[in-house]
Amino acid sequence: MSPLGAVQAADTAQVPTAEMSTAKPAEPEKLPTRAEKLDTLFAALKRERDAEKARGIAEQIRLEWQDSGSATVNLLMQWAAKAVADSKQPSALDLYDQVIALAPDYVEGWNQRATLHYQMSNYRKSMSDINRVLALEPRHFGALAGMAAILTASGKDELALRAWEQFLAVYPAERKAQEQVGELEEKLAGNRT
Repeated sequence: MSPLGAVQAADTAQVPTAEMSTAKPAEPEKLPTRAEKLDTLFAALKRERDAEKARGIAEQIRLEWQDSGSATVNLLMQWAAKAVADSKQPSALDLYDQVIALAPDYVEGWNQRATLHYQMSNYRKSMSDINRVLALEPRHFGALAGMAAILTASGKDELALRAWEQFLAVYPAERKAQEQVGELEEKLAGNRT
């Protein structure tokens, strides 16, 4: 074979065949969505019976809730938390209002404003915000605990008991919630006799 023939043979060996060109590239591994992560965490929380391990799972859920997906909203939430810590409730309330206006489906904006209203003894406003939280995320155990606290303070023990039972359906290993259910059941049983 002449040197020219060897070069031609080498060139034709590098030409891709039709079979090679139709091969599909490997798809990148799909990361779980935020909703999928939360579903997985809530399933684990429901199964976990060890209070310490359950607390760790609950903290992971809280961290997921905290991230709004918006740097602006996250910054407003930080400023609001600082205003609450500095006992500047009106400023914090204004900041939470801005968060809700910018991100009306952001659960934690509503929840933190509900908490602030509760701390300011604005129970009706707090309950209104809690209802919005639960409409967006029915498994929000913090909102359920807040609802139970308001109902207990209002003397609505049967409704408070139901709220705590909903809480335990989501987060069964929480001892304080278990104690609240026990106390309310005893109180209600005593009222019926």
